[in-house]
Amino acid sequence: MAQTQVFGFENLEAYQAARAFRNKVYAMCRQLPDEEKYGAASQMRRASLSITSNIAEGYARYTWQDTTRFFHVARGSVAELVDQLGLCLDMAYLSESTVEELRRDAVKVAQLINGYIRYLQARKGRGPKD
Repeated sequence: MAQTQVFGFENLEAYQAARAFRNKVYAMCRQLPDEEKYGAASQMRRASLSITSNIAEGYARYTWQDTTRFFHVARGSVAELVDQLGLCLDMAYLSESTVEELRRDAVKVAQLINGYIRYLQARKGRGPKD
């Protein structure tokens, strides 16, 4: 069944990559030790959700300044997750290859967010994004 798209953010490549990344992070969190259920795993899930949520909310904003601000927050959440992946590596919760794969995904998401921010800044003062 086709999904109805109201706001259009689902069409953004940055959102699609962030959503796939979020799903990988959620799956990875299930592999963490039970003692991290309310620690690192919870924080990593929240950070990954923050990425997609801020992209969605930013897209729905009318001004380029407001939109850009939310995309900056999303990019900050990507950096937060990269730090948390470092913790998982330091504590030997995840293999080096798993962490490296997730870091590559994080870089891709950050690059796409940066690209959208550049697009918004280039359109500054031209009216609505659509």
